[in-house]
Amino acid sequence: MGLIVQKFGGTSVGSVERILKVAENVKAETERGNQVVVVVSAMGKSTDHLVSLAKEISQQPNRREMDMLLSTGEQVTISLLSMALNEQGLAAVSHTGWQAGIITEAVHGNARITRINTELVQQQLAEGKVVIVAGFQGITEDGDITTLGRGGSDTTAVALAAALKADKCDIYTDVTGVFTTDPRYIKSARKLLSVSYDEMLELANLGAGVLHPRAVEFAKNYSVRLEVRSSMENVEGTVIEEEASMEQNLVVRGVAFEDEITKVSVFGLSNSLTSLSTIFTTLAENHLNVDIIVQSTTDAKTANLAFSIKTEDLLETLNVLEDNKDVLNYEQLDAENKLAKVSIVGSGMISNPGVAAKMFEVLAANNIHVKLVSTSEIKVSVVVEEHNMLKAVDVLHKAFNLSQDSQ
Repeated sequence: MGLIVQKFGGTSVGSVERILKVAENVKAETERGNQVVVVVSAMGKSTDHLVSLAKEISQQPNRREMDMLLSTGEQVTISLLSMALNEQGLAAVSHTGWQAGIITEAVHGNARITRINTELVQQQLAEGKVVIVAGFQGITEDGDITTLGRGGSDTTAVALAAALKADKCDIYTDVTGVFTTDPRYIKSARKLLSVSYDEMLELANLGAGVLHPRAVEFAKNYSVRLEVRSSMENVEGTVIEEEASMEQNLVVRGVAFEDEITKVSVFGLSNSLTSLSTIFTTLAENHLNVDIIVQSTTDAKTANLAFSIKTEDLLETLNVLEDNKDVLNYEQLDAENKLAKVSIVGSGMISNPGVAAKMFEVLAANNIHVKLVSTSEIKVSVVVEEHNMLKAVDVLHKAFNLSQDSQ
């Protein structure tokens, strides 16, 4: 007998019919002799609906109250799935994140899991029950409900798999695995049989929505056997592992992209040794994530700074910078909207120089202007105008031989 953690996303549980299909999948796993823990998201677009309700009341709702609101979405799914399993003659019990012992840091809207008390879940597994846990949520040491950020159900599933020492964690979604890019937009995208933890972590951080970045972090840190597979089709998925097989010796394994990016420019910043640390410490203390950073020195005393953020964080970022202008010691702020980030990822870049040069050549040949650049050993990211995002993805996908028809 093994222990399997299964996670089903919003599309997979988007209707009663689909919840019944999930119940059949779970039952089949138990019939193979396995203990099963199931983590589910809110049904379909219900989280978006809850967000829109809040926005009708306030454009910047209180984050604690948003967590109270959004955490209700998953509670609907866990109870319905538990009912469906019990109707099929399978003993099942549902739990919210806090009932399942998921403890998080005290950050509303984007909390990290700090520990999991698995005693109750293990007890109910020992009693022969299927345990269903609400994804995306937890509780602080002080008893406040928190959420883990969009896509946080992936993190719940992998964290539970690690804490329970599960034999495997299957992430069921509306696609059949991890693709070279999003097949909804690039029809020639190809499914990968395997991806390394590091490559998947970069792809997830850079906009590939198939897995949450923190879920991949947990999987890598605790060596959780992870597979992304379809909840609609019974086909082989994509295995996330330490070292992925290099299919066709591809240097680049995928192209990720993300829209709604804004470039913030800070002009006339003091050119002191501590100016950068001060400005980014201030943003970090307000839980604002900064991505690509570029600094240019104008003279011996001043420098200009540019960085990218998610557009949804723009108003709060500008408010924080303006509220601390005297401390940060800059002259002027500027923001450029309607931008996007496009990235190429592949562990083969480490031993193959010239990948970035080829990327820039391809973009220039297609009249795509690059606003910001960021690199690491296994990725190159550029910020471009949003209307050029899919064009950039398409030409890079073809240039690095990732399309189905290039194999």
